[in-house]
Amino acid sequence: MASGKALNAANLQALGAARLAELLLEISAGDATAKRRLRLALAGSGGSAEVAREVTKRLTSIARAKGFIEWQKVKPLATELEAHCRAIGDLVAPTDPYEAFELIWRLVSCAESVLARSDDGSGRLVAIFHDAVRDLGLLAQAARLEAAALAERAFEALRTDGYGVWEELVTVLAPQLGVPGLSVLKERMEAWHAEPIVIPPERERRVVAWSGSGKIHADEIEARHRRRTATFVLQQIADALGDVDSYIAQLDPASRNAPTVAAGIARRLLEAGRPQEAWDALKTVEASGRHWIPIEWEQARVDTLEALGRSEEAQAFRWKHFVTTLNAPHLRAYLRKLPDFEDFDAEQRALAHALAYGDVHQALAFLVSWPDLLRANQLVLNRTQELNGNLYELLSPAADMLEDKHPLAATLLRRAMIDFTLGAARSSRYKHAARHFYECASLARRLSDFQGAPDHEAYKHTLQAAHGRKTAFWQELEAFQ
Repeated sequence: MASGKALNAANLQALGAARLAELLLEISAGDATAKRRLRLALAGSGGSAEVAREVTKRLTSIARAKGFIEWQKVKPLATELEAHCRAIGDLVAPTDPYEAFELIWRLVSCAESVLARSDDGSGRLVAIFHDAVRDLGLLAQAARLEAAALAERAFEALRTDGYGVWEELVTVLAPQLGVPGLSVLKERMEAWHAEPIVIPPERERRVVAWSGSGKIHADEIEARHRRRTATFVLQQIADALGDVDSYIAQLDPASRNAPTVAAGIARRLLEAGRPQEAWDALKTVEASGRHWIPIEWEQARVDTLEALGRSEEAQAFRWKHFVTTLNAPHLRAYLRKLPDFEDFDAEQRALAHALAYGDVHQALAFLVSWPDLLRANQLVLNRTQELNGNLYELLSPAADMLEDKHPLAATLLRRAMIDFTLGAARSSRYKHAARHFYECASLARRLSDFQGAPDHEAYKHTLQAAHGRKTAFWQELEAFQ
């Protein structure tokens, strides 16, 4: 039975409304954020119009403020903005989607002022504004906003977007904009892009920064912003309209040789039912002789080969690149395409190849993710000396996965991390090394055969002999015992 002193909703309700009201006033005294949340809650009892007035008043105040928002003030502001978003969505949108749309738009419009005067190293404020933009799509549809007017508002927001908070606006508004609204927005963007940038006389040009090649002027920054913004938005519009040729037209010819760009072009051409053109787009990358090709390009290539009816070539490519890189998606796709009963033998052949793969860490990552823990165990036991204990982001989760059925392999992985940490005197990792040592001690109780490796006590003596003076580590270890 739950204690009557536990801090939960039922016990708080038992205090009664009057006592709760007194406590809230007491707790909120001197806490402006708490008071604003209480006022917002009170406004909710007065209906959506009252909530809208309260939110509008506060957003106006935020937008007009001039003081710098120190890092310790970012969290309270973020919490308040999130509360406003919830209030708009829960209390205004159900009865007045038009007003809710206007309020969210006003909230996002605060971003320019807020981000210009804040220390948002965590990115939390930017994330809130991005989430708010995503809410605009459904609100625009619910409010049945007129497409042309909505396109004009979108254009103004996008062209003045200095922090990228509106970058998803075209995508979220596309259903309500439709072809008419998207066409208006496209015309406005193209016209803005074509407008010449006014370059003042040299003596009047404003210098805003310096680079290795000299001065950077305000008009140059404006030109870059306009070019990048217009190109990005016109690509989004092309995607929303399903116009792959317009999308490609926005790309600089030289950039089309970049693997990720070529893969994006090929994907769009495949969706448009134009596989031969997709193949031609991908071939420009092969012709460039690049040494590193991302997985996006490889997957686009095999999908294009399949669309062209060249399945055998696609299979050969998948296998070749799995053998070279141990790429799991390529292997899974390869196995799916095989006839029944052939896939098992092919999988065993692939796993045997992984076990003998040159890079032990890449092999370990593949085997634990496939998963084939039996072979991962064999890999660790056979190639312990090759392990790099600095790769804790791989070795630590691999040890966690192996410890249940393969405690010796898990122990050897953790020892590799301990040895590196102490050998390199990485004091910031001593706490983690101590935890790994404690985990090794726990696993040692389940091990009767260390298969040639030192048992736990012998390993401990080795550490004491080599690193006995690293007192910070041994102090950390005492905390675990």
